[in-house]
Amino acid sequence: MASEVEAQVAKMSSKGQVVIPEDIREDMNLHAGSTFVVFGNKNADSILLKRLVVPEPTKAFEEMAKWGRQHAKSLGLDVRPEKIVEKQHKK
Repeated sequence: MASEVEAQVAKMSSKGQVVIPEDIREDMNLHAGSTFVVFGNKNADSILLKRLVVPEPTKAFEEMAKWGRQHAKSLGLDVRPEKIVEKQHKK
């Protein structure tokens, strides 16, 4: 198992591909298709890979909806669907 910070040597192929060592892939739960943002700093002679985690849309929507309901409640708004429809019909 890899420690919090681990350094290993890797070579770049003629196609620009770099293999992430197996123990690091396993420790970080990386699989084929994992997506990264790549940062390069020419002055520091460094490259940084940051795993890009894209939230699952349904879960992200549920979290936003929960926040919206809590915010509405804090403002004293009634967020029950029937009350929202009733209020819209009065307009």
